[in-house]
Amino acid sequence: MTGSHATPSDTAKTPERGHGGGIALLVIASCQLMVVLDITIVNIALPHIQSSLGFSTENLSWVVNAYTLTFGGLLLLGGRLGDILGRRRVFVFGVLLFVLASLLGGLSQESWQLLAARALQGVGGAIASPTALSLITTTFREGPERNRAFGVFAAVSAGGSAIGLLAGGLLVEWLDWRWVLYVNVPIGLLIALATPRYIRESERMPGHFDVLGALTSTVGMVLLVYGFIRASEEGWSDGLTVGSFVAAVVFLAAFIFVESRSKQPITPLWMFRDRNRAGVYAIMLSLAAAMFGMFFFLTLFVQNVLGFSPLRAGLAFLPVSAVIAVGAGIASQLLPRWGPKPFMTVGAILSAVGLAWLTLTEVDSTYAGSILGPMLVFGFGMGLNFVSLTLMAVSGVAPQEAGAASGILNATQQVGGSLGLSVLVTVFGTASRNEATDQVRAFMAEATPAQRLRFRRTGELPSPWGDQVLTSGISHAFVIAAIFAFVAALVALFVIQVRPDDLERLQGNGKQ
Repeated sequence: MTGSHATPSDTAKTPERGHGGGIALLVIASCQLMVVLDITIVNIALPHIQSSLGFSTENLSWVVNAYTLTFGGLLLLGGRLGDILGRRRVFVFGVLLFVLASLLGGLSQESWQLLAARALQGVGGAIASPTALSLITTTFREGPERNRAFGVFAAVSAGGSAIGLLAGGLLVEWLDWRWVLYVNVPIGLLIALATPRYIRESERMPGHFDVLGALTSTVGMVLLVYGFIRASEEGWSDGLTVGSFVAAVVFLAAFIFVESRSKQPITPLWMFRDRNRAGVYAIMLSLAAAMFGMFFFLTLFVQNVLGFSPLRAGLAFLPVSAVIAVGAGIASQLLPRWGPKPFMTVGAILSAVGLAWLTLTEVDSTYAGSILGPMLVFGFGMGLNFVSLTLMAVSGVAPQEAGAASGILNATQQVGGSLGLSVLVTVFGTASRNEATDQVRAFMAEATPAQRLRFRRTGELPSPWGDQVLTSGISHAFVIAAIFAFVAALVALFVIQVRPDDLERLQGNGKQ
């Protein structure tokens, strides 16, 4: 491969390390915010997308899944691309691909066009996001300077989901559902234009691309998630459900086989031999599963049961972003003194408490009395965790493996979120069907003839019977989400071990 190193022209117009760092961090954080919030920004727009493009209820979930699965499945390859081809140029390419896909999605006239655009968005995000995290390691010096940068990055990563819900509510209510996609175009173009000026190119590492590893992992996770979603609709004995799980096991086993024999795998399995790093990935997997579920189900509850408009629903999640930012700021300041373990443990426990509190949600619950408090507790815990997990994941990693390390961290977040949401949807579906049996009986005993006729025609229970079915399913799903967070707390408490050299690096005294 020729041109394996950055040329003088690549770096002449970019600042040396530490100069223009504020703008460089703004560029990197803006990209991460754009990529992360796109996971949830469409949630509030889903009813409008369904009526506009004629999605069935079953296929509508793939508007979210098409993005998260390609995003999570290809993150590892995206991190490797930055290592080999140069992180700045790959970062710009990923951003521009994301912009193109967003434009195509907004212009979609058929359901398949939107799904294809969402998948392409996931590819662009998978290229840009791990490269953005790696750019922090090459732009900011290890120690307090990098800690602050990681704190901002982690706060954006954690708060992006809530901000996406707010932005989605504003855009849907004031403009049109297509603007949840169009909004990425001007933002992405500004990022692409600013990057060459304020971020310098990294040195290109020799190597090759593990395409087979990326494909087997992505296909395996898609099949696994599909299996859970299918089970929630058709049952565990359904042929396609069983077949999906079997095929997922085959592809994921093939992924491990490929990675164990590849000279330059996208997922270096040796990284999991480090106790702390393996623990961090397990914590991120569990917390992401809980977080995706919380936003998904609370979005349904506040709109369908509490009757919030899209804008009001988006505003309802704004406090979560604020407390996540507060938690991330506290953690980034105190980590050098206390190390990451206390923040991981306390953060996961708080997240579990918030989710357990949400299991008490009932049809007559109010936002202020039953939703806001648990969200604040959960959000503060997540803020403490994201900074700690991010720093620990890349601590002590060689420069040539920084892309892979950050890629695995991002992949566990996205894959964990997709897989966890599919598990929670399965629990939700089972609990809802059981509750529906009782509610249909009560409805038929109390409903007017007109209501009964409408029910026979649509198959949908009206309020309050339908609200009770939805609330029961959501409450049961939050039980499993709380268990996910509690498992993360156990891993943080019993697996993570902070060593003296870890603290030295956090304080800026370790080797660069």
